[in-house]
Amino acid sequence: MGLDPLEEASGVHDIAVSLRAKGQFEEAEALAQQALAAFEAETGPDHPDIANILHTLAGIHEDRGDYAEAEPLYQRAVDIMQPLSGGLDVEILRVQSWRKLAGLYRLQGRYDEATPLFRRALARAEAALGPDHLETATCLNDLGILLKYTGQFAEAARLYRRALAIVESALGPDHPDVAAMYHNLGGLEHARGRYARGEPYARRAVAIREQALGPDHPDVAADAAALAAILDGQGKYDEAEALYRRALAIFERVYGPEHNEVAVTCNNLAALSHAKGDEMKAGQLYRRALAIKGMVLGPEHPDVAMTLNNLAVLYKTAGAYAEAEPLYRRALAIFEAALGPTHPKVITCRQNYAQLLREMQRHAEAAAVESHAKRVRPSRARRSKKA
Repeated sequence: MGLDPLEEASGVHDIAVSLRAKGQFEEAEALAQQALAAFEAETGPDHPDIANILHTLAGIHEDRGDYAEAEPLYQRAVDIMQPLSGGLDVEILRVQSWRKLAGLYRLQGRYDEATPLFRRALARAEAALGPDHLETATCLNDLGILLKYTGQFAEAARLYRRALAIVESALGPDHPDVAAMYHNLGGLEHARGRYARGEPYARRAVAIREQALGPDHPDVAADAAALAAILDGQGKYDEAEALYRRALAIFERVYGPEHNEVAVTCNNLAALSHAKGDEMKAGQLYRRALAIKGMVLGPEHPDVAMTLNNLAVLYKTAGAYAEAEPLYRRALAIFEAALGPTHPKVITCRQNYAQLLREMQRHAEAAAVESHAKRVRPSRARRSKKA
């Protein structure tokens, strides 16, 4: 007797998930599509298992940076799960559908759309699955990442620590998912400029995942790059550069030369090269990062603005004021549209732009730019204190 079609399709999907984890995206996508077609033929288009396969397919596109391809797949999963009732498995899939779509919005810089969807997923997870469920921990972590990006650091820290406690209790202290929590705690301290506080978290993340996954896994590369950024912030350039280059080699091998992880690492390695005085290498790396980010994320994404700002800083240092000014203006416009006027990145970009204008002897314009930055600082301080 032959294998049941759904059991066979489930096995094919499991292989697709495994191949995706190894970075073999083309093979993974083909098998996931095969599993999807089989399930649709057997169950119809609105079965929960369809939503699960859609998560995998969308995730493959997301891994490649193909966000426009991922969004309708995640949205279809949300639409499937929205009206369904059932047990624990249905609730988990419903929560996952919301947070995965919200996570894609976050990657696209669509923070206003991501925030309510993340909070909705967390509330449902706590109510339906319980406050100590692993899916609840994932929701806490995902919302914490978003709040870090929007400058709400205190709430992000609380969410990360709560997630860490749940995951450590459930999986043990040496599980790769625990490393992800330490990675994010280190990243939060980096975002706050508290590099020395972040270093132990980042080193713990590398140690856990390297032991669990091996030295050449892309998750280990991500941890190495995060640790490098923290060391870079403390002026520990030699170790930081070695870690960046290790991470870049892994990302290029696994994801190819035009992935967002490659762009992020090039941006950070460029900043380190600039700090070490190698302006030519820094410019090459920033321009490569900018080209990849513009292609993968779109020209109005805040990550594009970050690299524009950094390249402008490099040009200003070299005395190339005419090249720096339009980059600052464009970066500032993108940041303000995506993050609002009170975000730390907006204020930093304004300060950089004002400093350039002063050096160009355009003092009135510089004063106007700085005055705006000073006006928004008090409201930002009040909001941070309240959070």
